[in-house]
Amino acid sequence: MRHSTILTILAATLVLSAAATRRWGEHGHTIAARAAVAALPDEMPAFFRDAAEQLVYLNPEPDRWRGGNARGADRAMDAAGAPEHFIDLELLPAARRAGILQAPDRFAFADSLRRIGERAQTVGVLPFTMLEYSQRLRVGFQAWRRARSAAQRAFIDARIINDAGILGHYVTDASNPAHTTIHFNGWRGRNPKGYATDNRFHSRFESAFVQAHVRQNDLTPLIAREPRTFPDLRSAILAHITESHALVERLYELDKAQPFGVDDRRPEAKAFAAARLAAGAQMLRDLWWSSWVASAAP
Repeated sequence: MRHSTILTILAATLVLSAAATRRWGEHGHTIAARAAVAALPDEMPAFFRDAAEQLVYLNPEPDRWRGGNARGADRAMDAAGAPEHFIDLELLPAARRAGILQAPDRFAFADSLRRIGERAQTVGVLPFTMLEYSQRLRVGFQAWRRARSAAQRAFIDARIINDAGILGHYVTDASNPAHTTIHFNGWRGRNPKGYATDNRFHSRFESAFVQAHVRQNDLTPLIAREPRTFPDLRSAILAHITESHALVERLYELDKAQPFGVDDRRPEAKAFAAARLAAGAQMLRDLWWSSWVASAAP
């Protein structure tokens, strides 16, 4: 009995530890959201621009759902939500990756993974989470345009802001190369270049380093003034993730030269982190804008 209890405790600890490893930290999510809101065009509806503080608050929200309390009682949320924060692209066969990612929805994606011996819980479903929230936002804007009264429109306002804020979390996650790879928290498997293998790697970069050295004004100059409009949301989302994934080794190279952390004051390390957060902020602004523009179509 005692042995069984110990195993149960260890398992719970591992679940909570895994849930805590893939996150920018609240500071990174917050400054990316502020930069996205600040870059919105004036043509965005006033109620949306006026909700800036709420959109910023909501960006870290999905991380608050995970490991709901010190005892990890909210396991259903952890299990359901964890795969939404990442996509481990190396687990998809290179020759079939593009086709598998073109699955019409997360359930068809899961079916495709089972056929190659993988599981959605292991591979992650980040691109589908981003796509679903972007489509939900477009539908919300369509309803807003058709609202029959001011009271009804106010209800829809609240729905839109919530969805837009939550979308922001996953877009920002995708801008971190560590959310696109099996090497999310230390290099796994063959390691001929001697990259870091410690299980504090993720938090050293994403939380400790970013909080100590990166600010919103580091992101703002890196964001294009004119928003993009995406006629094909899926392609834009996959391009965002692919761009981030291409920088996995660069992330590890920077850490090898000097480990990320509070005491790391290298300009090149700061520039890398700021560029990734700015990419997330710009993508978020553009998804918000694209959803609004698309909602005007019949």
